[in-house]
Amino acid sequence: MRENGIAVIYPNVRGSMGYGKTFSMLDNGVKREDSVTDIGALLDWIKTQPDLDASKVLIAGMSYGGYMTLSVATQYNDRITASIDTVGLSNIITFLERTAEYRRQLRRNEYGDERDPATRAALEKIAPANLAGNLTKPMFILAGKMDPRVPYAESEQMAAAARKNHAPVWFLGMKDEGHVFQKKTNIDYGFYLKILFVKRFLLDAPSH
Repeated sequence: MRENGIAVIYPNVRGSMGYGKTFSMLDNGVKREDSVTDIGALLDWIKTQPDLDASKVLIAGMSYGGYMTLSVATQYNDRITASIDTVGLSNIITFLERTAEYRRQLRRNEYGDERDPATRAALEKIAPANLAGNLTKPMFILAGKMDPRVPYAESEQMAAAARKNHAPVWFLGMKDEGHVFQKKTNIDYGFYLKILFVKRFLLDAPSH
């Protein structure tokens, strides 16, 4: 898919659904980082494509895709141009401690049990909020203050951590939205801000 000279790539990283139960569990628990390295492999592939510009790569995702976005932004900072995170998890441990109680055990089954010391240490090590010191590229974070799934605090702590490193951060917090923006005025406002962000930090950014 190409619009305005932009190629959009949707990778099916380890843990994606639709490829069997074994594949869907390849990033469970302490194997969570394996799916992030899949994005690293994608960045390698982009460099081999003559019709793609590896010096202009923007990462974007929502919810768990937002977590992947934050992970890539902090671990592959030197290989991307900018990132857009919508209601993403910035630390799986704090997410598990804050998310609605009815969802907690189900998420532990997939992400790992933060009450286990070894698992907790592994999750702390890879938490994007804890790796924000690596971040220098522009980031746009969108979140809903009424979100029961990925609490608003996950976005707040990521923005605060990134700003400590003086990374350019745009933050849009919708006081009347939850996990998925529902109101047309809010949807439109967020959409056009994304366009402005992409234009400023991707399309108008110099190639290198």
